[in-house]
Amino acid sequence: QVQLVESGGGLVQAGGSLRLSCAASGRTFSRYGLGWFRQVPGKARDAVAAISRSGGSTYYADSVKGRFTVSRDNAKNTMYLQMNSLKAEDTAVYYCAASRIAGPTQSPNEYAYWGQGTQVTVSS
Repeated sequence: QVQLVESGGGLVQAGGSLRLSCAASGRTFSRYGLGWFRQVPGKARDAVAAISRSGGSTYYADSVKGRFTVSRDNAKNTMYLQMNSLKAEDTAVYYCAASRIAGPTQSPNEYAYWGQGTQVTVSS
């Protein structure tokens, strides 16, 4: 089992940047594919980015390609999401998640473990 804790959310102006972190407990971090999802009230939780166990393969939603970068440091049990050129429509609660699938995978159903979420608000 793995426990996940997100940090780094906050309020930023449009065009600005934020870096989210997802810290994991446990010694088996490198066995999990990881993902970032976001959710706004009344809508489904959507995949933003995902990364394979080794970090060698990634997935990005079309809406964030070229602006967001997902990475992981298995030695530190941490995943990151660098978000640049932020837009008002990026405003959401961001969640990190871990999957037993090698990854990267974009389906929420394939993720067994979830963090509590961190709010990102982009003002226009």
